[in-house]
Amino acid sequence: MSEKLSARLKENTSRLDEILNLDTNFDIIRKGVQTGGRDACIYFIDGFLEESVMEKLLEFFYKLKPEELPMTAQQMAAHVVPYVEVSAMENLDEILKSLLSGVTCLFIDGYDACIGLDCRSYPMRSVDEPSKDKALRGSKDGFVETLVFNTALIRRRIRSTHLSMEIMTAGRTSRTDIVLCYMNERVDRKLLRELKGRISAIQVDSLTMNQESLAECIYERKWFNPFPKFKFTERPDTASAAILEGNIVILVDNSPQAMIVPTSIFDIIEEADDYYFPPVTGSYLRLSRFIIAIITLLLTPTFLLLYQNPDWIPKWLAFIVIKDTVNIPVVWQFLMLELAIDGLRLAAINTPSMLSTPLSVVAGIVLGQFTVDSGWFNAEIMMYMAFVAIANYTQSSYELGYALKFMRLILLVLTAAFNLWGYIAGIILTMTAIIGNKTVAGKSYIYPLFPLNLTQLKRRFLRMRLKE
Repeated sequence: MSEKLSARLKENTSRLDEILNLDTNFDIIRKGVQTGGRDACIYFIDGFLEESVMEKLLEFFYKLKPEELPMTAQQMAAHVVPYVEVSAMENLDEILKSLLSGVTCLFIDGYDACIGLDCRSYPMRSVDEPSKDKALRGSKDGFVETLVFNTALIRRRIRSTHLSMEIMTAGRTSRTDIVLCYMNERVDRKLLRELKGRISAIQVDSLTMNQESLAECIYERKWFNPFPKFKFTERPDTASAAILEGNIVILVDNSPQAMIVPTSIFDIIEEADDYYFPPVTGSYLRLSRFIIAIITLLLTPTFLLLYQNPDWIPKWLAFIVIKDTVNIPVVWQFLMLELAIDGLRLAAINTPSMLSTPLSVVAGIVLGQFTVDSGWFNAEIMMYMAFVAIANYTQSSYELGYALKFMRLILLVLTAAFNLWGYIAGIILTMTAIIGNKTVAGKSYIYPLFPLNLTQLKRRFLRMRLKE
């Protein structure tokens, strides 16, 4: 819509009233005012307006004398209005976008442009530490659903003129704001141009799922590979560190998470605690996370393989043999428990906080002692699955945790069906899914392992001392 404004106030207000459906929308408000002896009016969204600021601006407009009014709205915005964020808008589409984003729009009779007063105040929660992305040390603030506050949290940490925050819009109806954050002298320019091109080419009605919708729009290939292409974080310090390393951080309005690109599997496994502790402790935490990730993938398929081939079990591991009667095949016990654990996780999310403790106790008793006594599950199976369920939470990335879960399920099925050859095929399939994956930039998903860079590989596995 490239329609221009008229210089007559009545024509502009009648057109806007029609477009905005003012009689129906109670939260879109039009208020008539006078300034400099002329009729004027303001449009704003109830709930987005900083009332104390607006009161002072209205007091100024009421006191303005006719001789103090300039010839054009552009001069009015640039030299007369005593406020910082002021703009003059001539295009109706631009005005509607700004108004529906929360900008107060002032129309004055005789001006063929609207004066935008950005005195927005979005409803928001406090910048408390994220409930999921926690750290034992370090900052305790987190991103919120308001885009401007999220960019401010990053600016607070990177006080450099090289930091750029470029805003774009996607979604024909939602017109969701998207910000690309990067360091000018460190960013991959080819990736930046490609990302901007992909975002500009998005043809969807709205980003209904925020960053997930954006991720699916800008990277459409290989949907069947479960390993994540993006790293998500709610921590401003993690996002700032990624920007300083030359990555691009994508912020989406109404989402409390930042999306980091490009991302390899080593980037996803890293956490903030690796850097908030001394090098020895940070290295131990990082290596532990790598080892536990491998164990969660292989523990239950390996046990199933040994159960199917008891003569392979050495004497010093003879205690792992199931001693009780197996009423249900072991592979089905593992598969049922995998599903039951996800069911409990979903139930925990939807359980009111006041009921979470008693229901956890009941679930623990029922799925623990009673299921073993009734013969549905064997105690050894329950123990291994309990370790896997808890160890999955060592990964802060839900996407990586579920990718390992899907690979583990495939390994279990293949091992049950084809014994050793199925076990080997499952491991090869998992390695192929990881090695054959690519980052959004089209580079290796396992860099610096391939192509090999020993210096960077050492830094991925060990927490090195900070150098200049």
